[in-house]
Amino acid sequence: MKKIAVPVTRLNQINGHFGHCEFYNVYTVSDQNIILEIKAMMPEKGCNCKSNISSVLLEQGVTVMLAGGIGCDAFNILNSVGIQVVRGCYGNSTEVVVLYLAGKISDSGENCAQHKQYNGEGGHVYNH
Repeated sequence: MKKIAVPVTRLNQINGHFGHCEFYNVYTVSDQNIILEIKAMMPEKGCNCKSNISSVLLEQGVTVMLAGGIGCDAFNILNSVGIQVVRGCYGNSTEVVVLYLAGKISDSGENCAQHKQYNGEGGHVYNH
């Protein structure tokens, strides 16, 4: 089994920006790529880019994150703990997971450019 996380809005749409999501859908998937369970998970309070979510997702067994836009820091942190991030995903969360499992979704290779700077005190400088 594997677990896939997707940052979503209340309308089950993939949030265009990982750090602004309302919650995550966490999909439990069988070895035959069948969705067995979907659980909603609220992010913890903290860093606005949600890069602090990596340990929580790891504890849940998540190995893949399907995201729309995501900043470099959150992308790197998720990758550093072994969570593969697939960027450039948009649309209905469940439909995108099904397409990913069918091998029809690949990483766009692009991070959100607004999140490349720090304020020097551990916080981020946002340009939006």
